[in-house]
Amino acid sequence: MRAIRVARSLNDVAQWEALDEAVVIADMALNKRLVERADLVSRLAARTGKWGVARFRRVVELADPKAESPMETRLRLLIVHAGLPMPQVQAVLTGDHGEVLGRGDLYYPGARLVIEYDGANHRDRFVEDNRRQNRLISAGLRILRFTAADVLGNPAGVVAQIRAALAVPGFSRNYPPTAA
Repeated sequence: MRAIRVARSLNDVAQWEALDEAVVIADMALNKRLVERADLVSRLAARTGKWGVARFRRVVELADPKAESPMETRLRLLIVHAGLPMPQVQAVLTGDHGEVLGRGDLYYPGARLVIEYDGANHRDRFVEDNRRQNRLISAGLRILRFTAADVLGNPAGVVAQIRAALAVPGFSRNYPPTAA
């Protein structure tokens, strides 16, 4: 039976779906290890100069295998489309002595800002999420939490809150900092 390779399918999706939806699909394919980034890059190289390659390149640039849910991806893309720097995805957050405090959906280390997406399963993990939040706040991190209603219903408000939280002394729009 003939089948289309995943990289080819993602290339096709990039042509016919909205950019954000194509990135959501690419994130999930990468996260589930249905395809490797190297396969997507190879597909890009093979398509150089062909119709739609710029759109597929943008999808590959924005895709992140660490993304764990479509709404986390949509939140990350909302941030990036607003002109804010790309946050780290599923960052392991550690304390002063290297102890693991938890993971943040999105993270700006220069601003010590954790951005969380709370989906429907948040209710099932409420107690542990509260404990993790308390550890992060005690370690001097700041946390913003958003839901689907925020991301889909008030995207300008989400961006405004994140932009304000990033406007702290010492945070650089040139994140990540370059090595000296």
